[in-house]
Amino acid sequence: MPQNPQTVPVNFRYLLPICLVAALGGLLFGYDTGVISGAIEPLTVKFALGAAMKGWVSGCVLIGCAVGVLVVGGLADRLGRRLPLFVSAALFLASAAGTAAAGGVWVFIAFRFLGGVGIGIASMATPMYIAEIAPSRVRGRLVAVNQIAVVCGIAATAFANYAIAGHGDQAWLIEHGWRWMFATGIVPSVAFAVLLLRIPESPRWLIEMGRGDEASTILTRVGGAAFSASESSEIRAAVTRDRSQGTSLLAPRLRRPLLLGLALAVLQQVTGINVFMYFGATIFRNLSASTGVDAGLLQQVIINGSCVLFTLVAIATVDAWGRKPLMLLGAAGMGAALVAMGAMAQGASNPAAAGGWMLGFILVYIAAFGLSVGPVTWVILVEIFPTAVRGRALGLATFFLWTADYLVTQSFPMMDADGSWLVRQFHHAFPFYVYAAFCVVLIGVVAGLLPETKGRSLEEIETDWSGSESRGVPASPLSPTSP
Repeated sequence: MPQNPQTVPVNFRYLLPICLVAALGGLLFGYDTGVISGAIEPLTVKFALGAAMKGWVSGCVLIGCAVGVLVVGGLADRLGRRLPLFVSAALFLASAAGTAAAGGVWVFIAFRFLGGVGIGIASMATPMYIAEIAPSRVRGRLVAVNQIAVVCGIAATAFANYAIAGHGDQAWLIEHGWRWMFATGIVPSVAFAVLLLRIPESPRWLIEMGRGDEASTILTRVGGAAFSASESSEIRAAVTRDRSQGTSLLAPRLRRPLLLGLALAVLQQVTGINVFMYFGATIFRNLSASTGVDAGLLQQVIINGSCVLFTLVAIATVDAWGRKPLMLLGAAGMGAALVAMGAMAQGASNPAAAGGWMLGFILVYIAAFGLSVGPVTWVILVEIFPTAVRGRALGLATFFLWTADYLVTQSFPMMDADGSWLVRQFHHAFPFYVYAAFCVVLIGVVAGLLPETKGRSLEEIETDWSGSESRGVPASPLSPTSP
């Protein structure tokens, strides 16, 4: 009989360091995506970028992300969950060195693209690895630790960019400063690769590959002998069921979780979060009386620091409140804040006052995203797919996520370009209204389609999806096991 997940004696002295090492992939993911925020303005001047090229310099990393997740899904299912993390560390290192030394915009783009491939790999492999080694009662919190690492990486770029910008004048920043912003990623990339040598393989993947003794040793260290026996039995049963039902992504039993995963992945991005992470300094420059780069970067520090703070709230609540309530609360808060931003941008007659109010509304938006849609989406994505196809299914969902992120990143400078018809009509408000509309769609998807997965083992979630398909009825609510 399966052990009650609420009574598993989790060995955090063993488990937490493993998860923190894996989460370094999230830290580098955040750093590589966020560093462009402080560098984009000097890069624009250095390479004389137009609006479309500016969007490409920022967004090419996201095309790399999409390529990375397409490659890593099959790799993770065939060769394990740990190897992709090594690959991502090598790509992070190459990207940091290459972008810092780039002599032309296309060389910069090439190395930025490589970094994107590393980000794509880490964005999928890290949460999947943590979810597969963590007991169900702490799985949400530990997967959310990866999101903390991501936002800490983004926040670190804000602080680093601000500090680097203060070391010289505008001419130095345009010629040399932005190079140091990218070069600071070299050391953590090396540290990530070295520390990965000390973490074990995913026990679920080991059982899938017939290496049950190795998996049992790891699970025993995580939660004791009883937990290991119970968890191993559940995983073996799920593996047997998967093999009998097939492991194609087109199997009927995967239709519901796959469509839900794709929808949540896209909606996490088209609600606009990375516009504020990548273009925060530009937004404040457009909406405030100050035109100094440092002023925008300082406000970016505030934004990214707030994201870290509220993601900590998500870690504290995701296994207590559940996934669905947090998603609904967050999407509603994001939508309201975006409408307020649009109204302020469109109606403000005093640009300096608009900049102050805008910062407040962005902080509300960041708070709502940080405590819900940001970390919880990743928790849900790694929970809803069966072990045998988790790499490929999560890779496909993450591909759609990064593709949506690219489209948002590429389109924002065009929608917000000074002198354009949209800016003349809406005064920089139009993008905020678009993102608010997608928040409404997200609320509908969560309310109507998302089951609650709190407190359930990955195998129990898989069984409920499969059972509902075989009966031809909607998926069960996956009610959590009572404490």
